[in-house]
Formats: sequence, C-alpha cells, structure tokens
Amino acid sequence: MPDDHVMEPLKFGIGQPVTRSEDPRLLTGGGCYTDDTSVAGQLYARFVRAQMAHGAIRSIDTAAAAAMPGVVAVYTGKDLDDDGLGTVPSALPLKNRDGSSYFVPPRPGLALDRVRHVGDPIAVVVAETAAQAEDAAEAVLVDIDSLPALTDMTHARDAGAPRIWDGAPDNISLDFYMGDEAACDAAFTAAAHVSRIRIDNTRMVVNAMEPRAVLGEYDPATERFTVHMPSQGVTGVRATLARAIFKVPAEKMRVISNDVGGSFGMKGGMFCEPICVLYAARRLGRPVKWTASRSESFVSDHQGRASVIDAELALDAEGHFTGLRVRGVGDLGAYVMPMGPISPTRVIAANIISVYRTPALSYSVQMAFTNTVPTGPYRGAGRPESKYILERLIDRAAHETGIDRIEIRRRNLIPPDAFPWKAPNGQVYDSGEFEAIMDAALERADWAGFESRRAEAAARGRLRGIGVSCYLENTAPASELADIRFGEDGTVTLITGTHDLGTGHRTPFAQIIVEKLGVPYEAIRLVQNDSDMMSAGASGSGGSKSLLGTGSAIVDASALIVENGRKAAAHILEAAEEDIEFAAGAFTVAGTDRAIGIMELARTLRERDELPEGVPRALDARAVHEASPSTFPNGCHVCEVEIDPDTGVTEILRYTVVDDFGVVINPFVVEGQVHGGIVQGIGQILTENTVYDGDGQLITGSYMDYGMPRADDVPSFDFTTRNVPCVTNPLGIKGCGEAGNGGSMPAVMNAIVDALAVRGIADMDAPATPNRVWKALRDAEGN
Repeated sequence: MPDDHVMEPLKFGIGQPVTRSEDPRLLTGGGCYTDDTSVAGQLYARFVRAQMAHGAIRSIDTAAAAAMPGVVAVYTGKDLDDDGLGTVPSALPLKNRDGSSYFVPPRPGLALDRVRHVGDPIAVVVAETAAQAEDAAEAVLVDIDSLPALTDMTHARDAGAPRIWDGAPDNISLDFYMGDEAACDAAFTAAAHVSRIRIDNTRMVVNAMEPRAVLGEYDPATERFTVHMPSQGVTGVRATLARAIFKVPAEKMRVISNDVGGSFGMKGGMFCEPICVLYAARRLGRPVKWTASRSESFVSDHQGRASVIDAELALDAEGHFTGLRVRGVGDLGAYVMPMGPISPTRVIAANIISVYRTPALSYSVQMAFTNTVPTGPYRGAGRPESKYILERLIDRAAHETGIDRIEIRRRNLIPPDAFPWKAPNGQVYDSGEFEAIMDAALERADWAGFESRRAEAAARGRLRGIGVSCYLENTAPASELADIRFGEDGTVTLITGTHDLGTGHRTPFAQIIVEKLGVPYEAIRLVQNDSDMMSAGASGSGGSKSLLGTGSAIVDASALIVENGRKAAAHILEAAEEDIEFAAGAFTVAGTDRAIGIMELARTLRERDELPEGVPRALDARAVHEASPSTFPNGCHVCEVEIDPDTGVTEILRYTVVDDFGVVINPFVVEGQVHGGIVQGIGQILTENTVYDGDGQLITGSYMDYGMPRADDVPSFDFTTRNVPCVTNPLGIKGCGEAGNGGSMPAVMNAIVDALAVRGIADMDAPATPNRVWKALRDAEGN
C-alpha cells in the first residue's frame, strides 16, 4: 500500500488541539496587511474631515492646497456627484412597525451639503507623498455654518430637537417591533410580580489592531479596478463597489484582502474612503493609497453597541417567567451603515429569550439619528447586549422576590427533553443541556464556598461579590463556497468566501479536510483573499458563521471528491466502482490489499493523457452549502470580584466558563476565541466608554482618554466545554466566535452589584470605573 495515504487522523483530525499553523508567520513579522502593500507610482490620499458635529457647508476652497508641492489633485463631494457615483447602501430585511421601509439617507463618499458628525469626510487630497498630502489637507479652507447638534439618542424625538435629515423629521430611521403585544399585556396583567430595569449599552470604539487602509488601482485599458483593503469577505465588497457605487459589472472590480488584523464586524461594511481612493485612481490613472491614523480611526470607523433599553419581566407567584417587555432606542449616529440598524433591533430581539421558558415577548426599539460617528456591528452585534439586559433583569427579579439567584434561573431553564423548542421570538432551538451546564459552572467556580471567601475579604476591608450569567445566542445562518483543488505541486487548495480576521481559519478548515479526505495536513492551502479566485456561492464572515458555512461546504465538496475518486480508482485499480471503499485517505478494492492513496490518485489522473468516458480527469470539486440554519451556542459564566471601597478599584479574582459549542473542531482555537470575547466584555463593563460633549465633540478620542482593557484587568480563565452536538448541520458544530462577551458582560456586572449590595447599592451603570464605584459608595454612605 503506498505510503502517501497513511495519515495521522488522531493528530490532525476533528477534535484535536492542533496549534494554529498561521501563528509562526504572523508572530515573526511575516504578515501582509493592506498597509504593507505598495505598487510602483502610487500616490497618497489624506482626508479633510469635519471639525464640528453639525453644519451647513457654504464653500470649500481648495486652491491653496492644490498649489502646494507634490499635490496632484483635490476632490470634493461635488466631483464625485458630478461623475455619478452612488452612495453607501443599507438594504436589510427590516420594516417599520407599520410595514413601511426604514429610512436610509444618502451617504456619498464626501459630504455635499452638510456635515453631520465630527470626522465626516469633506474633501480628499492626493499627493506624491503622505506628508505632502497631510500638509495640503490642512490648507483646504472649509466654510461651515454651525448648526445645533443632537448627541443624546433618548432626546431624538423631543420637540425642538435638531433635525439631522429632512427625510426623518422625528430623527427616527426605523420603528422596529417583534412579538405578540396582546399576549405580553395579558402576562403582565396577571403577573404576581414585575421587575424593571434600564440598561445603557454603552457606545464602543471598535479599536481593531490594524487600522483600515485602502490601495486602489485602475487600468484604463481594461476599465478594471483593483482595490486592496481589509474586509470580512471579498465578494461582498466587490458587489457593493461595483454595483452600488461605480455602477460597473462585478468582473470590472477586483478586491484583494490579505491578512486582516481584527475586525469585530467593523470591516464588514462599506466606508467612504475606498470610494474616494478608487475614484481618484480612476481620475488620475495612478494607484492611490490611504491608511488611517489611530486618531482618524476613532472618528471614521463605525462604533458599536449604543442603545438604552427599558426591560420588564413578569413573574407568577412561583417565580416563573411569564412575559418579557422591552422598549428602547438605538443610536445610529449620523448615517445608516450597511448593517447599522440590525443589532439593537432584530438581533437583540432574536436572542433576548436565551435559555429560559418565557412564553410571551413584546420588543419595541426605535433607531435614532444623532450627530455622532455612525454605528454598526461590534463583536456579537446585539447578542451580548441581549444577555446583559436579561441577566441583569433576572438578578433584579431575584432580589425583589427573595428567590435565590440560582434557583430563579433553575425554575425557568428549558429542560433537555423539550427540544426542538420554539421561543416566542420565532427561534427554534435544536439542542442543549442548560441546567447541567449551569451546575457544572457553579461547581467549578465553588459557588457553594463563596460566602466564606466573602467573609475573609470583609475582614480585610474589601467587598467581594459573585455573579452568574447563563446565555444562549443564535449565530447567523450560513451559505458558503468550498472549492477544493489538487495542485501539480502536491498541494490541496481550499478556496472559500469566508475571511480570516486573525481568528485562525486555516487550522480548523484543514482539520476537516484531513478528517474527510485524509490528505496531508501540511499540504493544505487556504485562499480567501482574492475575488478573482471566487465563484458563485462565496459569501463572507460574520455572525459566528465561518465554520458553519465553510466547514459544511467542505463536507459537501469532500463527498463529491470521494464519489469521483471511487470512479477514478475503479478504473486505475481495474475493479468495479461498487467494490471501491474509501477510508483514511485511500481507495481500496474491498477484500483485497489493492489500494491507491488520494494524493497518488490525483497525480495519476493528471498524468494520464486519455481516460475513458465517465472517469473524471481530476479530483477537484466545488460545492456551495446552502442548508444550515442558525446554531445556538450556550453556556454559563461565573465571575468573582473584589472591590477596594477606599479607591473604587475592582479586581476580577476568578472567572469560570462552561460552554456548549456542539462538536468542537479545534479546542485551542475555540478557547482562544472565548478568551478574547471575555476580555472585550470585561472592557465594556470596567473601562471602555465613548463620550461626546453636548456639541458632538468626541471627548474620548485617543488612548489617553478611552480606557482599553489591559492584561492586569484580566484574570486567568477556567474554561471547559460540555458539548451537545447540533442536529441541524453536517458537522454538529455551534459557532463560538462571539460567545465570550455574551456571557461576560452580565457576569462581571452582576458580581460588582453583588459586592456593592452590602452597602445598599442595587445597580451600577457601565463602565464601573473606580471613580463611579467610589462615588456610588460615598453616595450610599450619605444616605
């Protein structure tokens, strides 16, 4: 039997903790990000941005800038508009409560009549060097009449509030509703107790490690664009730029996204800068490049979260949940980003029921315009907010009813024999063991022994608290391409539309290929970066669906390869096709020792000049998986904190997580994803806060003012899984990319409030900074 098909399935197959093969290249400086790419003759772009939050543009004087050394061109919004460029689209399947479409104002590459937030791009300067472009941008004179600014979403509909868009006289883009109002009203009318809470889901600056960048090229001979930029999938970017903006066929737009240094949803949509860079490249016939500074990123990347929610929970006399009513407002910022309205509306609504048997839901949220940086998806994109709202509300209900925090959850958890379970938001859960997971987390966290640790801390003058959070989230449904090709050089190439954002795609994707085909692990290459390599069905990453989409498509493509391989092996081995068996990378004639490895078979087919009809000439296969609905990862987080009442400093001492991710392809990759999500949740609860003043100026516009979480804010994590395979996709997987912060935000805040409860403090807004905690303690002393 040939050696080439003798694999090591236990080392590289599904479920094995294979170290990420991407890491050595990235950690040793071998990454190739957009800013690392340069081409001969390239020019540099710098943007003139609004310095006020709201104002009418009276004039833009570019003469002095255009005359400066090295400057090649200065463009304004009128140039783009005169040349017929389109605007950034948003076409989500969302409707107002009355069935009408939500309002999407035009967002051109450069502002035309008004600026609507600090950082709004007004003009672009193109020069021979970046420094020359920067200097000239400062010489552009913009005359703007200041207008009153609206910065508080909760006052968007107030009488006399500044109107941001004429098409939205009440500053509302979308009036969203989901649920059964009559059923919910009946539940509240009959309730023995109603608990209420207001949650401010604070606005977040995304802060991807890699700033956004664009390198645009245009070939006048072929009338074809090439754009290098970070993205979450090249085909989506190509479609938007080609169809919506430049109005050219898709084949006239090539998108290249090499390594991407973090995105968290932010790089998944369209921005103004790629439009302007490509426009300049076409006008000038030379490549043009732009890379954001970090300060520029604060006012030009979309921001995340940003909603104020009032939630009510109805309970019967035994503490069973009977209804959940939610009303609130979400902050769109000044424009509607491509995915802007979806997080505070449909996503929170689709996730807020979580693991509990809650029979009635009424969910109403309005999306408001403000004179602030536009908002869009940020890791979890509504899923973490939903858990933060619900789990804080459950703790409030436990306190008010006198039912133990664990017991009230236990009484309401969906039992394992109830699946499939249809929730009142329309979600159908396929699997889960929610109570067992909660119990496992409580045991690992030593919940039973906590009171002795609280007493010990009190003896030292410290306040100790413990918090729990059960969660369930729905990942995005997945349709994706897997194009598997056997190369002449002995490689096996997977082409797929998802994109690695630092998340480690190559390793688990390769593990599935090894498991299904038995090819050498080290021979597998991953191509996600070039739209010219893609074919119909390529989608993109987002909503924790990458493995669900690409992994399922790999299964489908692998089945086609095995089917074709059996036909080819039957010819090569001179046997009947029905006698060919496939296992561990080899096609074998049943009952004999005659076999051929899959890699050898691929080589043999390439080398044969003639093959009979019906025998494939290659093992290559392409499949588009279109059948996998949302998955429902779930779990339980337990956080233990200690607060110094003299300084207000909160220290996280212990953190325990038990998750259900179905079939885990690679435990190392999964744990890394969970760790990252937890840290982002900790950041939102303890340190991060985006603050605008009343005039719309961003006060927290740098790392001197915006509190990113640091290593000393984070403990070691006790992480494990208790997995129940998903039954709605071929791999049994459940998405894990955004689960960490879904559980961490409420767990951390519940622990803080538990610690402060002994001083009579029942609530705390995020971020629970030392100053806020210290002030709450001083105010409590005064009462």
